[in-house]
Amino acid sequence: MFTSPIVSKLRPPDEDCPDDLFNSMKLYCAKYIRVVKEINMSFLPLESQVFTCDNPGAFQSIYSLNSQDKNSTMETLADQIVTLCATLDEYPGVRYKKDSNMENAKYLAQLVDSKLARHFELDDSGKKKGKTQAQLLIVERGFDPVSPILHELTYQAMAYDLIDIQNNTYKYKTKDGSEKTALLNEEDTLWIKLRHLHIAEVSAQIPKLLKEISASKKQPDGKITISSLSQLMKKMPSFRKQVAQKTVHLNLAEDCMNHFHNVEKLCKAEQDLAVGSDADGLKVKDPMRTLLPVLLHPYSVYEKIRAVLLYIFSLNGTTEENLNKLIQHVKIENDREFILNWKELGVPIISSTSLFSRKPTRRDRSQDDTYNLSRWTPVVKDVMEDAVENKLDVREWPHQSECPAAWNGSGAVSARQKHKASAQDERRGGSRLIVFIIGGISYSEMRCAYEVTQAVKSCEVIIGSSHVVTPTTLLEDIKALSKGPVEHFTIEERSSH
Repeated sequence: MFTSPIVSKLRPPDEDCPDDLFNSMKLYCAKYIRVVKEINMSFLPLESQVFTCDNPGAFQSIYSLNSQDKNSTMETLADQIVTLCATLDEYPGVRYKKDSNMENAKYLAQLVDSKLARHFELDDSGKKKGKTQAQLLIVERGFDPVSPILHELTYQAMAYDLIDIQNNTYKYKTKDGSEKTALLNEEDTLWIKLRHLHIAEVSAQIPKLLKEISASKKQPDGKITISSLSQLMKKMPSFRKQVAQKTVHLNLAEDCMNHFHNVEKLCKAEQDLAVGSDADGLKVKDPMRTLLPVLLHPYSVYEKIRAVLLYIFSLNGTTEENLNKLIQHVKIENDREFILNWKELGVPIISSTSLFSRKPTRRDRSQDDTYNLSRWTPVVKDVMEDAVENKLDVREWPHQSECPAAWNGSGAVSARQKHKASAQDERRGGSRLIVFIIGGISYSEMRCAYEVTQAVKSCEVIIGSSHVVTPTTLLEDIKALSKGPVEHFTIEERSSH
């Protein structure tokens, strides 16, 4: 869907290309350009099916009690979503997740829908544009608090969680001690191939890829090492880039596995708490028994906070007395906001007597072939699949506006019968599902867009948010919600008399 351009700064949605810049382009570039069309694009295409509004600050603006710019932030996000739809030439039906605790999804859906109506009032030929066969679903971060907190063992999500990767740049040391950097983006074809695979599959694949290179260069079949590869690269510069790419992933996968050994037992406890049953399918009757070994083990404070949160989410809230004991145990008496502030996202932390259960009904995946430490499926994947199959409950997902009735996911069947067309062609004749998560998107949720698109073929799923979160950045954002607004004050100088 998207390419990944270099974007220096996102311009406000209503700001045109300045005349002087346009005239300058016309003056110097006219002989090289046949047609110029200005695209109003104020979103960041992060990957082929992922976009963000490049606004991590939106989290504080929307969820902080002390926020002074919530409405203007929502207006800006709505404008940015409209430019996404305009770029895709989609005028979608808009739906939102209804929540008795939070109104943000409903409010954003109303804003987006009215702005879309204004934008598509007239098309390029001066006619009124009708709705296209696309759906836009808007949901809040609190709808699934588990996915962005859990340790994920698919390559991309795991790497961004366990390794310090800033601005998509991975830094690593080679065997000779020199420091190298690599950009993890869609220019790297191997990254595209590996990023959504489980780390077990990645670990198995990389040595095979390296052996293929050696075989193609008639190298003696032996143990492939990074030093032998560097020797190979010196001799044959023609495939230096190819080998360098694979060397990056050999290092990154190795790095991931080294970190994984420290959290392997923790991952099992997290999966049991998140799914509510163990690897054999037996129900977790006493979540505290699952949590206790984690609290007694010398894991980092952040790891323990994540486990405590998963325990609380599994119960839909705990008692104040129990929460205080947990906070003391993890020794975060002065940092209890890491846990308490989830309530600002509408997530129950202290259990209430209310009979209303916020836990979504999940699709049955008991027959799915999964790894024991990767049994949890992000809730948004259920939503995507239900939307494509036209199974979303209208009471839970009210329509702000409807798209044509023809959008019912039935294209999935006809698409599978077209044997000769490529997946891209099938999708072009199909429909689009756009999902926007208010308050940050996790790497595991990004992966779901690709998985559902791959399975359905006739529907392209695009997912976006204000920004991308890792477990660490999300916890920091949650903690900061209770900070007051920045106060400006002046210091008066007093005379010494």
